[in-house]
Amino acid sequence: MRPLKAIIHQASLRHNLATVKKIAPQSKIMSVVKANGYGHGLINAAQGLSESDGFAVLTLHEAIDLREHGFEQDILLLEGAFSAYEVSIAAKMNFNLVVHNLNQLHMIEKLKLDHPIHIHFKINTGMNRLGFNPKDVKEILHTIQKKSNFKSITLMTHFATADEPKGVDWQLNVFNDATHSFHYPRSVANSASIINFKNTHMDWVRPGIMLYGASPIVGQKSSAFNIKPAMELKSEIIAIQNLFKDDSVGYGENFKAKRDMRIAVVACGYADGYPRHAPTGTPVFIEGKKTSTVGRVSMDMLYVDITNIPEATISTPVELWGMHVHVDEVAEKSGTVGYELLCAISASRRVPIEIIHG
Repeated sequence: MRPLKAIIHQASLRHNLATVKKIAPQSKIMSVVKANGYGHGLINAAQGLSESDGFAVLTLHEAIDLREHGFEQDILLLEGAFSAYEVSIAAKMNFNLVVHNLNQLHMIEKLKLDHPIHIHFKINTGMNRLGFNPKDVKEILHTIQKKSNFKSITLMTHFATADEPKGVDWQLNVFNDATHSFHYPRSVANSASIINFKNTHMDWVRPGIMLYGASPIVGQKSSAFNIKPAMELKSEIIAIQNLFKDDSVGYGENFKAKRDMRIAVVACGYADGYPRHAPTGTPVFIEGKKTSTVGRVSMDMLYVDITNIPEATISTPVELWGMHVHVDEVAEKSGTVGYELLCAISASRRVPIEIIHG
C-alpha cells in the first residue's frame, strides 16, 4: 500500500468550533460541512463539530447522510431544492432549504406537504451569485409569510469581500435596508466576517474554512485566530536521487541543479490532490526540518531537496501540510487557497483517511 494518507484530528475540529463560540457567543453556529467536510470526510467532520447548532451542506444526499448517522441538528441545503421530490424529502426529514429565486418559492407553494418547510431566504446584496433582488424582498416576504408551506423564515446573505479591505458594510447596509421591517432570524457571517466584523454576528453565523484550521484571510496565519489544522497530509520517501550540477529532475527539465544535490522522491502527486502548479520552493517538512520541493509535480510523485537532511532515507516520513507546514503556505506558493487543496484530497478518492478521535 502506498504510504500516502490524510490524518484528521477531531480534537482540532472541536477546538476550532470552541473558538467560534468564543468569538460569537450570542450566535447559533451553522457549521458548513459541504464538499465532503472540506475534504475531511462529511461524517468525520460532523462528529468533530457535533456541538454545532446546525450543519450546512450542498446536496440532499449529504443531508440524508447526516440524518442517518444520528445528527438531529438543523441541516440546511445551501442551494436549496432542485425538484419537487427534494422538497418533499426535505419536509419529511426536517431539512431547512435556502430559497434564492421565485421558481423555488413557487415549487414549495404548490406542493401538498405533510410538514411545512423552514426556509432561509437569500438576498443578493452585491455578490451577484444567488439571491433575490433587495428591491423585491418586501413584497415577496409579505406574500410568503401567509403561505402554510413555510414554517419559518430566516433572512440571509453572503459577503463577497469580508476578507478584503473593502469589508462588508457595503453589503450589510443593503441587507439591513431591505429587511429592517421584518423581525425574522438573520444569518450573514462567514468565517472571515466572524473574525473581522462583530456587527455581523446575528442570530446565526456560518463558519466554514476556519473550522478546518485554514485561514479565511489571505496573508494572515490561522494561528493568529486561535485555530488549529485539522488535517495532516503525510507520505514517505520512496526513492532518493543524487544530482550533479546541471542535472534535472522530473518532466520538462523544469528544474536543473545549480550544485550537487540529494533529492527525495515522495509518493504524492496531483492525482492525489497536491497542486500540480506548486513551484520549486514549496515548503515540506522532513526529519524536524523545513525544506522544499523542486521541479514539476507529477501525477503520482513529487521531488524534495534533502541535501541538508542527511538522515533522510527511503521510508522517512514526509509532512506535505499539517502541523509544521500549513496548508495556506502550500496554497499561497501555488497561487490558490487552502479551501481548494483540502477539498482536493477527498475529490481524488486516492488518499486513505485516518481519524484520530482524541
